[in-house]
Amino acid sequence: MKHSTIEKNSILLLVLTLIVVAIGGIVEILPTFLINTTIEDVDGVRPYSPLELAGRNIYVREGCYTCHSQMIRSLRSEVERYGPYSLAAESKYDRPFQWGSKRTGPDLARVGGKYSNEWHALHMTDPRAVVTESIMPGYAFLATTPLNYQHMDEHLKTLAMLGDPYDEAMITNAVQDVIVQADPDEDYDDMLERYPGAVVGNFDNKPGVSELDALIAYLQMLGTLVDFSATDSTVFTQ
Repeated sequence: MKHSTIEKNSILLLVLTLIVVAIGGIVEILPTFLINTTIEDVDGVRPYSPLELAGRNIYVREGCYTCHSQMIRSLRSEVERYGPYSLAAESKYDRPFQWGSKRTGPDLARVGGKYSNEWHALHMTDPRAVVTESIMPGYAFLATTPLNYQHMDEHLKTLAMLGDPYDEAMITNAVQDVIVQADPDEDYDDMLERYPGAVVGNFDNKPGVSELDALIAYLQMLGTLVDFSATDSTVFTQ
């Protein structure tokens, strides 16, 4: 009888629906504010180096995420093809995350170190030169486009305000770290101390720092920061 009354009174039904939805929302959202973190810390995960960050910005700008995901699910078929399944901590410094929703091309979560810098440079310039059946467009212009990195210190400072652990030394040396990481003849020891595991190299094999340098630097670090030999990442593959 009471249920029938509610169904016949649209205002009452609307109010009660809003109350129920509000209670459900509070139950789901409130716990995330009452715990220290929703993402477990994993050894090795660090914020992006300035050059990697610039490369990631180019990756997002060119819409690479529309064809390439960066999330390996915990399914046998996925881990056997791409490697250990993705951890939430690996995306903790991504704004926005690049998990993707489809795969026209392969998942790139573990592409770092899989191919040489030369392979990546050729692939970005002429995809079919290395993968005959590829339908990916070429991005040759990246190699001839100088990277705009003069304000990377401001970029890092903004991310630090949002919670990324960029300290004063990282911010102060941001512009120089871009140059150092893209030139193996530079003294890059301090840069590597700030960003352990960063790949140093003249990625496009040309003088100067191009957008292609930055993009390859980003691709070469994907999936390389976590030591999965010390992580139980095979629980779903047995």
